[in-house]
Amino acid sequence: MKDWTRRGFFLGAGTATLGACSTGTGSTERFKIDRRTQEALRDMRGKLPFTADLEQKAAGMLVMPVVGKAGLIYGGSYGEGSLLIGGAPVDYYSVASASFGLQIGVQKLSTVLFFMSHDRLAKFRSRNGWTIGADLEYTLIDSAENAAVDSNTYKDEVYGVVFGQKGLHAGVTLEGSKYSRIIR
Repeated sequence: MKDWTRRGFFLGAGTATLGACSTGTGSTERFKIDRRTQEALRDMRGKLPFTADLEQKAAGMLVMPVVGKAGLIYGGSYGEGSLLIGGAPVDYYSVASASFGLQIGVQKLSTVLFFMSHDRLAKFRSRNGWTIGADLEYTLIDSAENAAVDSNTYKDEVYGVVFGQKGLHAGVTLEGSKYSRIIR
């Protein structure tokens, strides 16, 4: 009877150890997203100082630190990031899009969606699979030269900021991008 108990103990301990290893893989991805998110925010603050005001007033921010885009007639993009509330990550999301048309190029970029109202943030979090342009109206800010956020434009509920573009791909848009919650 003692042999069975010892075998059961070692079998259980081995299973728990393997289970802990598999859980660690997901958390490694989560930590990688968190690190990239903080790097992207530092980059955004350095290049686009006006976003500090948006950041202070936002109910939440969805940060996609690296979104890869590629296209040769058919195109697509994909990235993973985190939803920050009060500066802390609360959920993880992926963004994906597909397109067809006259296009060519490869590009990496970063995006941040600023949710300016708690109501809009709650609606975003309550839906699984959320598409820009179909599920909400937003204001896109794609260059610091065009940025003019003041008391007249603060009535918008969501701002999309694009920055850190590397590579060459014609056009910048968030339209049609689908955001989905992921487990990390």
